[in-house]
Amino acid sequence: MLYKLSLRNIKKSFKDYAIYFVTLMLGVAIFYIFNAIDSQTVLINVTKSTREIINLMVNMLSGVSVFVSIILGFLIIYASRFLIKRRNKEFGIYLTLGMSKRKIGTILLIETIIIGLLSLATGLVAGVLLSQLMSVFVANMFEADMTKFTFIVSSEAIIKTIIYFGIMYLLVMIFNTFSVGKCKLIDLLYASKKTEKIKLKNPIICIVIFIISAIILGYAYWCVTIGVEGMQNAGEIFIPMILGAVSTFFIIWSVSGLILKLVMHFKGTYFKGLNSFTLRQISSKINTTVFSMTIICLMLFFTICIFSSSLSIKNSMTANLKELAPIDIELYKTVNMTDEHAAEYGYTPEVVEDSKISINETLERLNFDINDNFKDMTNVFVYATDELTTKDTLGNSISYVKKNYPYLDLNSAEAIMTVSDYNKVAKLYGNETFTLKNNEYILVADFDGWIGIRNEALKANAPITILGQTYYPKYDEIKKGFLNISSNHINAGIFVVPDSAVNDSLKEQEHLLANYKASDEEGKKEIEDKISDLGNEAYASGTNISASTKLSIYEGSVGLGALVTFIGLYLGIIFLISSAAILALKELSESTDNKERFNMLRKLGADEKMINKALFRQIGIFFLFPLVLAIIHSIFGIYFCNYLLATFGDEELLPSIIMTAIFLIVIYGSYFVITYLCSKNIIKE
Repeated sequence: MLYKLSLRNIKKSFKDYAIYFVTLMLGVAIFYIFNAIDSQTVLINVTKSTREIINLMVNMLSGVSVFVSIILGFLIIYASRFLIKRRNKEFGIYLTLGMSKRKIGTILLIETIIIGLLSLATGLVAGVLLSQLMSVFVANMFEADMTKFTFIVSSEAIIKTIIYFGIMYLLVMIFNTFSVGKCKLIDLLYASKKTEKIKLKNPIICIVIFIISAIILGYAYWCVTIGVEGMQNAGEIFIPMILGAVSTFFIIWSVSGLILKLVMHFKGTYFKGLNSFTLRQISSKINTTVFSMTIICLMLFFTICIFSSSLSIKNSMTANLKELAPIDIELYKTVNMTDEHAAEYGYTPEVVEDSKISINETLERLNFDINDNFKDMTNVFVYATDELTTKDTLGNSISYVKKNYPYLDLNSAEAIMTVSDYNKVAKLYGNETFTLKNNEYILVADFDGWIGIRNEALKANAPITILGQTYYPKYDEIKKGFLNISSNHINAGIFVVPDSAVNDSLKEQEHLLANYKASDEEGKKEIEDKISDLGNEAYASGTNISASTKLSIYEGSVGLGALVTFIGLYLGIIFLISSAAILALKELSESTDNKERFNMLRKLGADEKMINKALFRQIGIFFLFPLVLAIIHSIFGIYFCNYLLATFGDEELLPSIIMTAIFLIVIYGSYFVITYLCSKNIIKE
């Protein structure tokens, strides 16, 4: 009997369960998709290093899944509160007819289990299907071979999803039983008759709090933009974050008290159509959900920042590879190593001896024929001296740097290259070449964090001294350039000087730059494997030679980009769904409570078109309010994220913002449309 009644209730109230069901299904599908990546990528043909990166990504996603399950658990409990509130009168009638609370709890338990099993089954089916697309996405991201790929169902991901979902749902069942047990008959029967009084806050207090909160929020914005360079440790970032969260709460609190009061002064607007009704409804909702709106606003803010930053990192790193890794390999080693230097860093006598010979001779000792494997070979040197440290290059700008960058190490020796060596590199890389007079130098860099510091010194015409000779900057700003191949902008500065400015005693490193002598990718991979074996042999024989290759840089950068992208997508989608679902459930709950009010409007002569328009505006403003504030926050948040990730570049920021906007419109907009349609059906009952 109770089972049949539960089924009948689900069929009758299916529209009430729609958002609840869809949210659960999406949560299950997303949970399965991101936990099935390991199984889905087993048959993808990738290199050993890429496989290690994928395994790291899977382990991190497993850890993130715990956090995601907690968010989904709170979301399910919140949704259950709405469903119970929606059926207060129904439960009251059951009690009136003599049904015990235990049986009502049993009915609710059966309904919860049925909805849970349906959403779990549907979500798993959707997850299994969509995970195949995820496999294609992963393979495309790693440029892997998909020839061995087949349709796979991850039993491990299914078991993990069922366990996590089961634990969450067990908590929901306990919560539902507790909620029904403490209900009173009179409260259940007359819940729809109770109206929530709108307490008008003192407008003067609201204005004062709004102004103070806006000033605090402005200071938080300043900290993460103009004042960000003054932050010297990770702990300082929490200060603007806390200030931003607290000021957001009080801005929402003050605005909720000002909206109605302000609009009431504009009589023409306030009394037009159903504006007075709509505005009082909006004011009441925001006034009673200040904390919830603050959480939703912050979740949307994190969603926008996570989406934009993670996608930007992936796109920027991919774009940087063409520019920053223009050759196949860079070999480098320390030269002229002294016994003191070896003792300081723990180098063996074999390493010290190897530093006395060239890279080419070291490779010959290791039986590696450079002529058979390399082409376009270029050997250059980097020089250094303790007489030219960072503080020696700043000139009159040193006081400015010490004031604004108090924790900056100013005692490290600067990198120096001769103009002829740098021009060799520039020609090989396709960069700008230079000429110098005997008393001039040029500073090349590409790391934005250092460019501003360096430019201050160059504008002050800061001289440098090498071996007793003084040199002045040819240009008053940094010239873009680099030596080491990489996936990021990491060159903090290289001083390019005339050839006569240095001698062999200042040599610190030798670099061999080259391309592989191979006509296809397979041939390049064979040489890459030789380089890998060469590294093991070099370590065993006591040489200090190191290598960076385009392929290893590419795999590492793509792997990091994929890792950040997947975690960003995972958290971003969950945050977005949670925010939209909470707003939707809150609005549906309000629509249930407001049926009598809408009926009263009909009796007063309002037609359905006016009522639907008022409902649309009401829901639209309710959804837009936290989103607009979150977008304002995210403008400064994305700026700060890009500052932190300056080495990755920001060339691909616009596409990531567009992609984020698409996610917001599709997911957030879909919840808004469903909420409006369901609310319209509720008020018609």
